[in-house]
Amino acid sequence: MNHAIRLHEPGGPEMLVWEEVPLPSPKPGEALVRHSAVGLNFIDIYFRTGLYKAPSLPAVIGMEAAGTVEAVGEGVEDLKPGDRVAYAMGPIGAYAEARTIPAKVLVKLPDDIPSETAAAMMLQGLTAQYLLRRTYKLQAGETILVHAAAGGVGLILCQWAKAIGATVIGTVGNEAKAELARAHGCDHVILQGEDLPARVSEITRGARLPVVYDSVGRDTFAASLDCLAPFGLLVSYGNASGPVTGVDLGILAAKGSLFVTRPTLATHTAKREDLLAMAEDLFSVVRSGKVKIKVNQTYALRNAGDAHRDLESRKTTGSSLLIP
Repeated sequence: MNHAIRLHEPGGPEMLVWEEVPLPSPKPGEALVRHSAVGLNFIDIYFRTGLYKAPSLPAVIGMEAAGTVEAVGEGVEDLKPGDRVAYAMGPIGAYAEARTIPAKVLVKLPDDIPSETAAAMMLQGLTAQYLLRRTYKLQAGETILVHAAAGGVGLILCQWAKAIGATVIGTVGNEAKAELARAHGCDHVILQGEDLPARVSEITRGARLPVVYDSVGRDTFAASLDCLAPFGLLVSYGNASGPVTGVDLGILAAKGSLFVTRPTLATHTAKREDLLAMAEDLFSVVRSGKVKIKVNQTYALRNAGDAHRDLESRKTTGSSLLIP
């Protein structure tokens, strides 16, 4: 018997339905994985609402999980039944007790990385990795701004940036989240409602910033631009408040020859060698203790709708897990 959360049509959290589904057999190049834990991410909400289109309906959503290989298809040589694995990209379908998935997106877990930790950090941690190592190669001594600093990516991003030697400014929604951000690498915390560009100018003594990491989207886009120094880079990597649309490129010239990018994890992990190198970098920094993975919410997979409500209403901090 196998169960999954299925989406029959886009909509609210109530559209996530717990159903019995067939247990698939792996096709050539695939592995059958029995999940131990499933990661909860904002991209899941995008698929549920229809902002991102599922290939077909009904669909099992979810991008991230960890578990154990139960079987492999023809041509899979680097995995075997019993291997502990995790993934953060590939076809949607993680909201299930078990699923098949292309073996090329699976990463073997080291013995000292628990499955629950892996499920909580793969998508968010790999996102932080490319943001800091490739999108903008952060250097010690630089000052950065991280929006949603108490969120899943935010907490990892702030800790990792601090380990590199940066000064970290974080934005949060309330004082409780501010305390959490401070405990995880933020040198300065700016609360929602404050004048963001003014506070950044004050903290940097008018110099402003070389880079802003913005997962919020529409509501913070304009203010983020005003936090940048000339030639600065705005990294827009999420749409928590809605997508950024209708941008006049002339604004970038007027505000100091600024740069804007919209990167994705899918692009950065498209080549397996890049995925494995990024994962090893993530595992290394977690093993070192410089980045700690905070699982602050756990839900039964069958209650995924409750998890979505909490995530959308900004009730969650750190990472959240769905347990089959």
